[in-house]
Amino acid sequence: MLRYIHFKNMPNTKSAIRRVRRVKKQTQINRIRKSKFKKAIKEMDLLIRSKDKAKAKKYYSKFQSILMQVAKSGVISKKMASRKISRASKKI
Repeated sequence: MLRYIHFKNMPNTKSAIRRVRRVKKQTQINRIRKSKFKKAIKEMDLLIRSKDKAKAKKYYSKFQSILMQVAKSGVISKKMASRKISRASKKI
């Protein structure tokens, strides 16, 4: 079965074709990680604004875990993740 892949700029070598495929997959994964990060921040912000300290404290460890996972993969910087975690802990 022949599969035609549309490239904006045609890669010249086999390794370049494989690289394009790998980048496409990695972009999708990074997009998922970034949305996971944004969702976690919104959830924590919502819990802090609702003034429900018990729920915010309960969610804090999960929040911290998600941010460090995303930072570890390189989607966001480690400094940014630690800054967000620190500011959230001050607000709780």
